[in-house]
Amino acid sequence: MVDDDVVIVGLACRYPAADNPAQLWENVLNRRQAFRPMPAGRLPLAEYGGDGPDRTTVRRAAVLDGWRFDRARFRIPGSTFRAVDLSHWLALETAADALVDAGLPEGSGTDRSRVGVVIGNSLTGEFSRAAAMRIRWPYVRRAVAAGLVDGGLETDEVAALLDRIEDRFKAPFPVPGDETLAGALANTIAGRICNQFDFHGTGYTVDGACASSLLAVITAAEAVAAGQLDVALAGGVDLSLDPLELVGFSRVGALAGDEMRVYDARPTGFLPGEGCGVVVLARAGYARERGLRPYGRLLGWASSSDGSGGLTRPEESGQRLALRRAYDRAGIEPGAVRLVEGHGTGTAVGDEAELRALLGVRGPAASPAVLGSIKANIGHTKAAAGVAGLIKAVLAVHREVLPPTTGCRRPHPLLAEGGALRVTDEARPWPAGERYASVSAMGFGGINTHVVLGGTAPSAPRPLSAHVRRLSRPHPDHELVVCGAPDAAALTGLLTRVRAAATALSRPELTDLAAGLAAAHRGDAPARFAAAV
Repeated sequence: MVDDDVVIVGLACRYPAADNPAQLWENVLNRRQAFRPMPAGRLPLAEYGGDGPDRTTVRRAAVLDGWRFDRARFRIPGSTFRAVDLSHWLALETAADALVDAGLPEGSGTDRSRVGVVIGNSLTGEFSRAAAMRIRWPYVRRAVAAGLVDGGLETDEVAALLDRIEDRFKAPFPVPGDETLAGALANTIAGRICNQFDFHGTGYTVDGACASSLLAVITAAEAVAAGQLDVALAGGVDLSLDPLELVGFSRVGALAGDEMRVYDARPTGFLPGEGCGVVVLARAGYARERGLRPYGRLLGWASSSDGSGGLTRPEESGQRLALRRAYDRAGIEPGAVRLVEGHGTGTAVGDEAELRALLGVRGPAASPAVLGSIKANIGHTKAAAGVAGLIKAVLAVHREVLPPTTGCRRPHPLLAEGGALRVTDEARPWPAGERYASVSAMGFGGINTHVVLGGTAPSAPRPLSAHVRRLSRPHPDHELVVCGAPDAAALTGLLTRVRAAATALSRPELTDLAAGLAAAHRGDAPARFAAAV
């Protein structure tokens, strides 16, 4: 490692079933999938199911559960909090946690004029789009009034009814104020972080659709490598599971119905997710002088466009171009990479184009690399997807573990043919020598991004810990839920509660519930399991 290397010194995230990178890593090892029935509060499927252009096929999603923004920690007034899209607050909290993890809480010890923030996001979040309905009331009023008049109501009846409808229509949405505009814009997310910590290096949001967060990392790494910034926070946030996207993705045939499989012979499409991830970047020399711990090195990065290949259809040639550029910058052969964290959305066209690009660039003589996509764990988090894969990959490099592949039941035929990529059911020790991994993210508009990671020192052969082996052990596709009670009435009550709880759980949570009930029967149930029923 040389002083000019760009290193990752801080990590933070909040994704479904993963409040921090340690939980995310354990979920990867355990192949835990966070998909649950779509909560009615996020999308009432009864109103958006069925056929027709305004309907969605999605039934399950990976959603954040139990997150509440800590206004007191950041001294945010209630009126400001309510006027600003939640994606701003999630990004601010995650950025603050990343600074703590880096050993730079609230930016302490830095030259704030040389600290910058680059965040990836598209369309802010569903909450801003919903709130915008309030100011569309005049159009709604005209349409409803015309319908009521056509239905035979008198003018005075229509006016009185519209007044009552207006009150109900506007009630869920905040009254516009001085924070309304800034709080609804994506381009102020990074600025809000800079404002909170008084950073003056730079601060802006980039939109590369589903490549946004990895594009943000690339942009920030370029600034750090060029010496424009000493420290950069980079990542992405996405809290958007509303009809605009879910109906749209259904129309292009990208959404799965119930199960998400990636790089599989029977692709399903993706299930949506949400969340935020942020990394802290610095030069290796800067980190060494200040005693900051590096997780790994960013050796190469690049982006490309599919050009005339299309706006929404992935193009193999465009992806190959980004891959080659990234490896050229890293100065290593593609075949040296032992872990490929792919884009892997589970769509037939997308997975095949990506596999052909990866195999073509790696070549048939390359040593096999483990292939995976964290989307199979947390859903497709769109603008926050690339950084989730980056966090997974850098933790794998840092911990010297090749993690198992989630969501691939029967590997795609190209994996059997290529030999240079493979999926694995269990974690494996990283082979001795230098550790290299890579991460891809692609997005609507034809953008392709790729980064190449390296360890901070060569690996020494060592077995997996008992904890890692236990977490990554293959598990059955079914779950046995055992209920016991002292009498029939108590058992009926317990079964009723279990049935009600199970309808909202993800499959891993059903395992948690089964474990909790078994422990309760023994008298040693953890409180969180007992509370579920």
